[in-house]
Amino acid sequence: MENQVTESSEERTFQYQSSLPSLPVPALDESLKKYLDAVKPFLNQEEYQRTESIIKKFEDGIGKKLQQKLLERARVKRNWLEEWWLNVTYLEARLSTQIYYNFGGAGPYLEHYWPPEEGTQIKRGCIAIWHTLQFWELIRTEKMAVHKSGNLPLDMNQFRVLFCTCKIPGVTKDSIGSYFRTESEGECPSHLIVLCRGRFFAFDAVHDGHILSPPEIYRQLAYIQKRCHNEPDGPGLAALTSDERTLWAKTREYLINLDPKNLSLLEKIQSSLFAVCLDDTSPLSTPNDYTQILKKSLGGDPTVRWGDKSYNCIIFSNGTLGSNCDHAPLDAMVFVALCSYIDLNIIETEGKWKGSDKVQDIPWPEELVFTLNQKVLNDIGCAKEKYHKQMSDLQVASYAFTPFGKALTKKKRLHPDTFVQLALQLAYYKLHGRPGCCYETAMTRRFYHGRTETARPCTMEAVEWCKSMLDPTSTRHQQQQQMLKAFAKHNKMMKECENGKGFDRHLLGLLLIAKEQGLPVPELFADPAFARSGGGGNFVLSTSLVGYTRIGGAVVPMVHHGYGCFYRIRDDR
Repeated sequence: MENQVTESSEERTFQYQSSLPSLPVPALDESLKKYLDAVKPFLNQEEYQRTESIIKKFEDGIGKKLQQKLLERARVKRNWLEEWWLNVTYLEARLSTQIYYNFGGAGPYLEHYWPPEEGTQIKRGCIAIWHTLQFWELIRTEKMAVHKSGNLPLDMNQFRVLFCTCKIPGVTKDSIGSYFRTESEGECPSHLIVLCRGRFFAFDAVHDGHILSPPEIYRQLAYIQKRCHNEPDGPGLAALTSDERTLWAKTREYLINLDPKNLSLLEKIQSSLFAVCLDDTSPLSTPNDYTQILKKSLGGDPTVRWGDKSYNCIIFSNGTLGSNCDHAPLDAMVFVALCSYIDLNIIETEGKWKGSDKVQDIPWPEELVFTLNQKVLNDIGCAKEKYHKQMSDLQVASYAFTPFGKALTKKKRLHPDTFVQLALQLAYYKLHGRPGCCYETAMTRRFYHGRTETARPCTMEAVEWCKSMLDPTSTRHQQQQQMLKAFAKHNKMMKECENGKGFDRHLLGLLLIAKEQGLPVPELFADPAFARSGGGGNFVLSTSLVGYTRIGGAVVPMVHHGYGCFYRIRDDR
């Protein structure tokens, strides 16, 4: 994907959407067989036999009926999972989604032209914003190259919700507000929201049909910064987006009833291109240490992030950059594409603006001032307190392993991603003395509106290899043979998942069909083996390959006693 962020003249970004294949429903017997295989590392003989008989009963009984209903649903929906996945995984979640679901990243620009340097916040920020606006224009004019797997086009729908998109809290279920339009579809909002010291400002990023230049964006940001530094801090209303979803929804309703003007201000934030966060913290960082930036991006000041926006562009006081993104409408690969585009352009221009310094007479930014009362201020205070308490429990470490990288693993004919996954399995086994149930993201974008499938890297083959590595009587040759078996199993599983033949989303579909039909939850899902092997979001290792670029990022672990392991693989590290 690192080569697929550039402009395309022949193809239009969304031209293949109507011809993409529908998401298939896997065969029931195949999915159940794969599930049995996946729970094996976590069960003893007796437990395994019990689970086996539960599966047999399910396959011969209610499973058949549910499979039939799922096939009927797939006949009328091009992606039978899409709506369910969005609702069940994200919109119905009641925990703080900013803490537990959003992902964050550290800009890689500090590695080349932008090392940490106080006083460069706005100077660099205006250039990063300008490149981001160029990316928006590529999507809006449908000139961004279509991503492909070999010659097959991949689904590009998630790029529609990168800009002008926001999650809106609801008392029982949230919704997504997306205001983006391509040029051929009509008008698209073009204003930015800037958060600084607990206050909000807005300005249009387009003037007279042209995107503002970096000097013009600089003027706007400098005006905002000067005002915020010379006047009292704002109330920090944005912290409410970090609260538990139902509480935030109720406070939002109260805000709207307090003054109808508050609704139009909320809509201005929701429809904005993206949020620019002028963060006064200065993450300690050297070009090889992303830990502080990543920690501040994932869990920094909640008053300068709108946690429901698809994209918060965070600019720290020392000129380092980060991001915080809502996971509901889209997956991280969209941001990898955006940040790679910015990165390549910063390298090409040596981190400088080489165009005209002329600044047009453009309107000054407008401050968005909400009508608040003591109740709302108390809610903001409570949200901030809870947020800091929860985030204080998060440990972040971001390191570069530099002895070798993709070049060597490929030379040895080993898939780089599988290499890292097996290394994670071995590390967990050595540390805890048992297999670690593991989620790895597999991409299903070759299907219409496809997003992800769960790959489960903790296979019996991986466990047998881990044991051989820790067995002093095992020879190097035996260890190598076990390793190659584990590699082959993992590669086969990933291919199946990417081709719509994984089993986790299939089982979820069967469970949701049962719920929709008012049937009792099938025993398969109540069996301790289900949760112990990671089912229902209980994976101790939550992992994902962020790509083969300089772009990195992370999400907090799925469970309290777990690890979130997100990695990028480069030629030399």
